[in-house]
Amino acid sequence: MRRGNMDRRVRSLTVVAGGLSAGVLMVLAGCTVGPNYQEPTINAPEKWIDAQGEAKKTSEAASTALSTWWKQLNDAQLDKVMDLALRGNLDLKLAEARVKQVRALRQGAASGLLPTIDATSGYQRREDSPNVGAGLGNAGGFGRSGDAYNSWSAGFESSWELDFFGRVRRGVEAAEGDLQSAEFEARDVLVVLTGEVARNYAELRTNQQRLEITLGNLKTQEETLALSKSRFDAGLTSELDVVRARANVETTRSAIPSLQSAVRASIHRLGLLTGQAPGALISELSTPGMIPTPSGTVDAGVPSELLKRRPDLRSIERQLAAQTARIGVATGDLYPRITLGGSVGWNASKIATLFDASSVTYGVGPSVSWNIFDYGRIRSNITAQGAAAEQILVRYERAVLSAFVEVENALVSYTNEKVRRGSLKDAVTAGLRSVELSTELYKQGLTDFNAVLDAQRQLFLLQDSLMQSEGTVAANFITLNTALGGGWDPQGDLRSAVIQPAQPKEKGDQSWQPAGVVPGTKGEPTAK
Repeated sequence: MRRGNMDRRVRSLTVVAGGLSAGVLMVLAGCTVGPNYQEPTINAPEKWIDAQGEAKKTSEAASTALSTWWKQLNDAQLDKVMDLALRGNLDLKLAEARVKQVRALRQGAASGLLPTIDATSGYQRREDSPNVGAGLGNAGGFGRSGDAYNSWSAGFESSWELDFFGRVRRGVEAAEGDLQSAEFEARDVLVVLTGEVARNYAELRTNQQRLEITLGNLKTQEETLALSKSRFDAGLTSELDVVRARANVETTRSAIPSLQSAVRASIHRLGLLTGQAPGALISELSTPGMIPTPSGTVDAGVPSELLKRRPDLRSIERQLAAQTARIGVATGDLYPRITLGGSVGWNASKIATLFDASSVTYGVGPSVSWNIFDYGRIRSNITAQGAAAEQILVRYERAVLSAFVEVENALVSYTNEKVRRGSLKDAVTAGLRSVELSTELYKQGLTDFNAVLDAQRQLFLLQDSLMQSEGTVAANFITLNTALGGGWDPQGDLRSAVIQPAQPKEKGDQSWQPAGVVPGTKGEPTAK
């Protein structure tokens, strides 16, 4: 009989739970409070103003090239340093940890759509008050003192908020938007990182070349000093030529320490960017190298493509989506919260009979809570969430316009600096010839020493300006690719599309090695 009673209880619980679940599923397919998100419309220009030969419709191959744009600089050493940075940079690892955190929060928000089940158990030694427990129908009447007894219990309790109005679902939408925004923020770190590595590398090579030119000019000026001394000793010229030649030598020599400091500072910054000690790359990068020179043209595409290409813009747009969902979460507080609760367990005074059929107890049923009077707190919160969304929208529009300006400025700077570099090359060629002619004429006594000094000074300035222009061309190329959102693959993982596989270290190899790799994030958020 006891087994039959338990079976009937279980069947009743099953029928009730099944009916409620079916009803819940039907209702959950209904309305969702709050506004539905729509991606903002941006009126982008049809083309770049100063693109000239740098603008065309971005193809799939061009998009892939933009993902690893630094390879267009044709510098194997830069590729090595970039690979180290992509593996070991601490800012990138920090961004990945942030994505991991937000992903866990997204999973936690999604769990709100499902019921929670808690297991419970307990024991109490009880003795009821003589004023409690004696009903009107009891023989003892009021005031009967109860005996002390044991109470053993075990069971399960479940709770499920029935999301009739979509408040919980809007919360999941907000968490999903936060996750996608964090993923794009990590990709923006990648864009900034590749730009910083390339920019510091170009600066390093520029200063090394300027140092080489300074040393070369110093050698030439020292030879001129020796020539002026020999002519002075021979009585062919005055001591003034010697003094002026020495001043010219020492002026050039004074530029060397600052250039050496700049070279070392660039190496230190590259060490930091690769996640290593400042001196980790000294042995590899101290040997002077050529300034990286861009090959071909940059596929700038069209302005409208920038909205999908720039991860910082996509991150803000996803923040807007998340905030729009939070308006729905706040709106959900206007409506009642309906929770389905249930429990099943066993209760007995003796542990030996705890799991007998007669010890079974259960309960199931809904509960409703509804804040019907709060002095306008809920509606004020809805207004506040809406205003926050408006702020993000304005910030997004401002960021888009700023991105357009960045690309336009980078295009015109890159184009004009290449023209300037060409003129400086011609000027250096003429300056070299001027030094040769003035020196030869001075040796023959056909011109004074001023012509030689002026020609050498002018040549030094022109050569230094040319090297700086070479570095500026490289820097402007880097700035342009960064402004276009280069350095990440929209179709790939955070690292895998741009990082090269680590080569195993051979026995006895003491060359530099990349720092440990933190696994990249998986999956790409769907663009609106």
